[in-house]
Amino acid sequence: MSDLLTTVDAQEPASGNGGRLLRFVGGKIGGGLVSLLLVAVLGFFLFRVMPGDPVRTMTRGAPMTSQQIADLRERLGLDQPLWKQFLDFLGNLLRGDLGTSYTYSRPVGELILERVGPTLLLVGTATVLAILLGLWMGSRAAWKHGGAFDKTASSVALALWSVPTFWLGLIVLMAFGVGVGPIPGLFPVGGISSPDTPPGLLPQVLDVAHHMVLPVLTMLAVIYAEYLMVMRSSLLEEMGEDYLTTARAKGLREDLVRSRHAVPNALLPTVTLIFLRLGLVIAGAITVETVFSWPGLGLLTFEALRVPDLPLLQGIFIVLAGSVVVMNVLADLLYRVIDPRVRES
Repeated sequence: MSDLLTTVDAQEPASGNGGRLLRFVGGKIGGGLVSLLLVAVLGFFLFRVMPGDPVRTMTRGAPMTSQQIADLRERLGLDQPLWKQFLDFLGNLLRGDLGTSYTYSRPVGELILERVGPTLLLVGTATVLAILLGLWMGSRAAWKHGGAFDKTASSVALALWSVPTFWLGLIVLMAFGVGVGPIPGLFPVGGISSPDTPPGLLPQVLDVAHHMVLPVLTMLAVIYAEYLMVMRSSLLEEMGEDYLTTARAKGLREDLVRSRHAVPNALLPTVTLIFLRLGLVIAGAITVETVFSWPGLGLLTFEALRVPDLPLLQGIFIVLAGSVVVMNVLADLLYRVIDPRVRES
């Protein structure tokens, strides 16, 4: 009997931990679903308060009668009451239908799928490079706190972080893309590829990489400072901990103390930032893609804003905001896995 009670007592904490885990995961997923619903509601009403009439913009300069304009408004569903438009939008969204673009007369989902690839390529490359550069420079700056490297790296990062992205993009474009007199520019000024590129995988890849240099450089210069400053601040908090003193007392070199003990613990606060930035990878950068004519979601958003193309704007907004919500939920779940303090709470 005593052996049976001992076995039951030993199993209770395990079952309790499993229950807490399920409640934690369920709560995070439920919160994410509520956030997605709010995104859908906001995505509908946000663009309905924008100035401008899509029908008037689409028919500008065209000889159309009042009856033709009314028929077009009816075909687009803009003659319905706002609540009816919202219910139709929500019903279509639940079926995976994001509507039809006013400008392109094509399903919004198809347009987004066509443009998401170039955006993932451009912004994903810039984000990965920014993470690697920011974390490396942030750890070195914190480890040599107050030194020349720390002051220089922090000052340059903050200066670039405060510069407007479109302004920096134009400067980079003029400095490296536009030639001076007979001297040609070093890099292409727009697009994702050149029409005269020879066929073949290697020439095509090199051509796309050549076109990516300037927009990636612009985005990298702006966003790497986030990771540098967060990593620097997190590592500074870890440097006074007792476990580092113990590691040094064991005879470990400073490089090993930093890389094996301090940096892994300092990385924990950057997990949320990294996942949020990964969520924004799909969002891209409207200004960068517009300045460099990069055919991604950012340029598509800029084109949709000029009409305004309500279904296209709604679809892009839902995809972008939804990706941030999903990545935020994944960050919370991963944080519980890698941080024992959160797991035990």
